[in-house]
Amino acid sequence: MPDPAAPPYSAGVRRAALPITTFMQAASSAAVIGPTVAAPLLLHNLQLGPAAVGVFVALVYLGAMFATQIGAFAVHRWGPIRASQAALSCSAAGLLLLATPLLPLVALGAVFIGLGYGPITPASSQMLARTTDPKHYSVVFSIKQTGVPLGGVVAGLLVPPLAALGGAAAALVGIAALCAVAALSAAPLARELDRERHPTAPWPSPRQVLAPTRFVAGHAVLRAIALCSFVFSIVQVSLTSYMVSFLTGDLQWTLVAAGAALAASQVAGVVARVVWGFVADHRLGPRRVLLGLALGMAACSLLMPLLTPSTPAPWVITLLCVFGATAVGWNGVYLATVARLAPPGQAATATAGSLFFTFFGVVIGPPMLGAAGAALGALGSAFALLALPLAGGVWLLARARWT
Repeated sequence: MPDPAAPPYSAGVRRAALPITTFMQAASSAAVIGPTVAAPLLLHNLQLGPAAVGVFVALVYLGAMFATQIGAFAVHRWGPIRASQAALSCSAAGLLLLATPLLPLVALGAVFIGLGYGPITPASSQMLARTTDPKHYSVVFSIKQTGVPLGGVVAGLLVPPLAALGGAAAALVGIAALCAVAALSAAPLARELDRERHPTAPWPSPRQVLAPTRFVAGHAVLRAIALCSFVFSIVQVSLTSYMVSFLTGDLQWTLVAAGAALAASQVAGVVARVVWGFVADHRLGPRRVLLGLALGMAACSLLMPLLTPSTPAPWVITLLCVFGATAVGWNGVYLATVARLAPPGQAATATAGSLFFTFFGVVIGPPMLGAAGAALGALGSAFALLALPLAGGVWLLARARWT
């Protein structure tokens, strides 16, 4: 789906593109992470066990896998702003369904959240690729991707007090309202950023839906980067999805304390994404940065079983912050590399195809970690098993030839 050459944009739009895409990314991320923070209350209401968290995450990202592919076509047809607004509306609807006491509607709500989450990144990549100097891609994309851990910060700090005031449903409605505000905030940019859209472009046939994935699979370097993202996403979403359950279950922390710890780890991820982007652009290059992050994730995962209820809280939070800085900090460098290597006008398509691999890791990772935690009797021991797929990521990066 080749796009026309990007016309010049006003200085105001170029300045606003980064904060607006970051805000939309944060709201979309909060829609995914918020229910996992409220998981102890939701699971009690639905009479389900902790392994259901993994099923929820799998449903979210199963929807996201395919929505990402269609998202590239939606960006082409509607423009990145309108596509993002439609996605945030879908996430808000999913959160409202999740607030119901009916299990079928809860499952449908998880899928809706995923359908909304999928198109956000391809749309924002298209916006930033057209408004950013390529030599600053890693830093700018890393700043935008701080929206993912920022969403975790919002969820960790907002959900527990809202749940204490009005239950899990009130917390979910609050996150849905955040999605609506983010969608409205992007409206002033639509006139310029959506002017290259093609309203009469046809929707994809079943074969065309996976065209972005085939595009990435046929590009050797993009394929290697996408496979690394498959591994890293297993670790990232397993950590964010099960951290609260791990702290409240294995370590016997309160929900408020666990939410604060999640927020702290996500703040570490926010800072780290910018730092890793700068280092990738100006010091080591993206491949070496990603290799170092893979080794850091593996070390943190192996240390998780050593945490016990008697471990001092500062030690626990320190480890979780280091884990967050590595497991949450890689995305900006990864997406910037995809955008830089994509042919001109194909940033959204290359990003969508790469994210199919990323989201597939999320679909299979958390359910497997939840099952391992149930079998081993402790989520901490299950976290240590993440070192196995990370070894594969280290191997891919160590033998790669791109810089």
